[in-house]
Amino acid sequence: MSECTHNCETCGVGDCGERQSGSMQIPPHDGSVIKKVIGVVSGKGGVGKSLVTSLLAVMASREGYKTAIMDADITGPSIPKAFGIHEKAIGNELGIYPARSAGGISVMSVNLLTEDETAPVIWRGPILAGVVKQFWQDVLWGAVDYMFVDMPPGTGDVPLTVFQSLPLDGVIVVASPQELVGMIVEKAVKMADMMSVPVLGLVENMSYFRCPDCGCIHEIFGKSRADEIAAKYGIKKTVKIPIDPEIARLVDAGHIDEYNAEWLQQLKGVIES
Repeated sequence: MSECTHNCETCGVGDCGERQSGSMQIPPHDGSVIKKVIGVVSGKGGVGKSLVTSLLAVMASREGYKTAIMDADITGPSIPKAFGIHEKAIGNELGIYPARSAGGISVMSVNLLTEDETAPVIWRGPILAGVVKQFWQDVLWGAVDYMFVDMPPGTGDVPLTVFQSLPLDGVIVVASPQELVGMIVEKAVKMADMMSVPVLGLVENMSYFRCPDCGCIHEIFGKSRADEIAAKYGIKKTVKIPIDPEIARLVDAGHIDEYNAEWLQQLKGVIES
C-alpha cells in the first residue's frame, strides 16, 4: 500500500484515509467559534469570486448572522477594497484581530498586514499556504455563524490548503456564461468531490443585463448555461447575477455593504440549503 504524502494533488491513493477522516484539519484560534465555513471557488480567474464572496457576506449579515470573510487570495486580495477597509489589522499576545466593515463583517486579508496595500505579494506556494493557516489559527474571529473563504482561482497550493486544513461545510462555484464555463466548473466540482466537500450552488456572474429603459433582458456574454451545467453535475442551486453598474460603483467606492437588490435573496437559499 502506498504511503500517504499528505499532498492530495500528487497522491496516487484513491480512497485516502487522511482525506476521508479529516485528520489534516487544524483547529481555529481558541478565541474563535465558527459554525459554518463556506469556500467560494472557480477554475479560473476574473469571474467574480471576490464579488460573490462579498455579496454572500452582506446578505448573511443582513439576515442577522455573525459573518466573516477570510481573503485567501493572498496574491490578489480585493476584499478590503470592496468594503473600504484601509486600516491595518492589530494584534497582541492573544492573537490578531480582524478588521470590521461598516456593516459589521469581520475581515482578514494580507492587505491589512502589509505597509503598502498596492505592493505585490511575491511569495512561493508553501508560504502562501502558511498564511492561510495563520489566518485560521492566529486570528481571533470570535463567534461566527458564517465564514466565507475567498479563494484564488484554480487547484493549486492555496485552494488545496483550504480544502485540507479548514472544516469546509461546502463550496460555491462561480462562473460566467461563456462556453468555456463547462470545463471550468468541472475542474472545481471534481476538486470538491475529491476532497469530499459538497458543492452548495453554482453562481453565474455577469449573466444578463436588464435595460433600465424598457426592462428587456440582454444576455451580453451569450445564453446562460447555468441551469444546464448545474443539472449535469448534480448542483441543486443556481443563482444568476446581473450586470449592474451599481455594483461596480459601490465596489470602487468601498461601499459594497450598501448594495441591495431583490435577487440577493437567492444567495440565502444557497447557504441555508
